[in-house]
Amino acid sequence: MQDGKQTVLITGVSGNLGLRLLAQLSQCDVVGVDLAPPKNANLARFQSLDLGDESACWELMGLIRETQPNAVVHLAFVIDPVRTGVLDVDRMWHINVAGTARVMEAIAEVNRMGGQVEKFIFPSSVSAYGSHLPTMVKEDYPLGGHTLPYAIHKRDSDRVVQMRAAEMFGARTYLLRPHIYAGASVQNYLIGAFRGTPTGHGRRASRMRDKGKRLPIMLPLGEKYLQNRIQFVHVDDMARLITHILRRQQQDPVITILNVAGRGEPLTFKQCVQISGNRLLRVPKPFFRAFLGLLWKLGISGIPPDAVPYMTGTYVLDTTRLREFLGSDYEEVIHHSVERAFADSFKPTVEHAVGAAEPSAAH
Repeated sequence: MQDGKQTVLITGVSGNLGLRLLAQLSQCDVVGVDLAPPKNANLARFQSLDLGDESACWELMGLIRETQPNAVVHLAFVIDPVRTGVLDVDRMWHINVAGTARVMEAIAEVNRMGGQVEKFIFPSSVSAYGSHLPTMVKEDYPLGGHTLPYAIHKRDSDRVVQMRAAEMFGARTYLLRPHIYAGASVQNYLIGAFRGTPTGHGRRASRMRDKGKRLPIMLPLGEKYLQNRIQFVHVDDMARLITHILRRQQQDPVITILNVAGRGEPLTFKQCVQISGNRLLRVPKPFFRAFLGLLWKLGISGIPPDAVPYMTGTYVLDTTRLREFLGSDYEEVIHHSVERAFADSFKPTVEHAVGAAEPSAAH
């Protein structure tokens, strides 16, 4: 752009994180990419683009050449197939994994020909590590995402970013691995399970939502499931972290990998149940997956049975590297503790409505 501002290109700009990030970037020219434009957003430019199509790489190259962004933030990613309407797993892979490769290829090609993209930021996920972690894991822990297509695609995309980071012709890569997003505006499997929102798209779920009925939180029988530990990161803190990276002046390595979670101690699932104020239903372990599958099949719940390991496992991130990276800015960027971020998810807000599904495939 020509006004002297920093120009940032954001894929998945219409998703929840994209919208929260836009609120932090009022001093930037933002070029947005998504299937549909965000409502009431002040973008310098918007382009509708499906990253699942092979032609998207060429279109994105043209857009980067024309708008000359200083940085690219890649948020476009299918998480919830029901909410996004992308039910075919192969199609999800082309958007999530091949789409990530296309974004990096477009940046590399433009930079190779004299472009000026200096930073590439990609949020991976805690799920890339897997669902049952033995301890607080650091960034060098092996990636073992499994079962759930979203987790598998985050694992594979994470690997793609690591392999291609050195080929970006001057662009520094920031690979973030956030824990579960939380906050009043957030919609995801785990937050939805604690809220008890009937997130399915069947008629029965719609009637339940109209009547304000909540599904109970479901866990297998056994004390260990209540003692499983988990973290959260507030979506606004994630937006602040990305903004911090965009403004950062230090000359960082070719690739920087950071675990991201809220401040303070993890929560147990028992504490999460108490904070949510929802009813807990214990199900015998052999029947837990089948019960969740039945609610999915009936269109009552939007949580697929493949998500069971991530609802019953324990996974905690070591965020020492993040604290060192942010230094004295740590508490200015990560405002919320794990507990406060999770508690904020239960504030009354119209954004909890399931009907307001994000048009984006963003996290």
